[in-house]
Amino acid sequence: MQLLTLHIEKPADMNFILGQSHFIKTVEDIHEAIVQTNSAIKFGIGFCESSGPALVRWSGNDDAMIALAKKNAMNLSCGHAFIIFMENGFPVNILNAIKNVSEVCRIYCATANPVEVIVAETEQGRGIMGVIDGMRTKGIETETDIQTRKNFLRTIGYKL
Repeated sequence: MQLLTLHIEKPADMNFILGQSHFIKTVEDIHEAIVQTNSAIKFGIGFCESSGPALVRWSGNDDAMIALAKKNAMNLSCGHAFIIFMENGFPVNILNAIKNVSEVCRIYCATANPVEVIVAETEQGRGIMGVIDGMRTKGIETETDIQTRKNFLRTIGYKL
């Protein structure tokens, strides 16, 4: 077995969701879940099929997001992994809908941070072992940091 560290390639401020599912219809069901939850989100999905022709299956409503999803899915090449890139929304807007798709088994991360994916490769194939999402913690928030956090959430409309 070989352990690999693979970087998710994306613009610095772009959000994405990385997960695992178990069936070829995942790509269509995730597409439907996203548009039924928030039709304003632009997105692309890449899904690594893990049997038969073992292709990257894809869908979405934005060519640039689709291209990014296909590229990253192919780079990962991990069975039944999926990746969703998005604009005009945040993972929090669609995350519960994605988790409720019947074939979704796990969400590894939902973030705009730089991410490294720890992948194990064997003779049979590849699998995601985990992710490194962002940077190491630098300290504990102060009262000023608390106020900054609260102001930020209100500025972006997530709290009143």
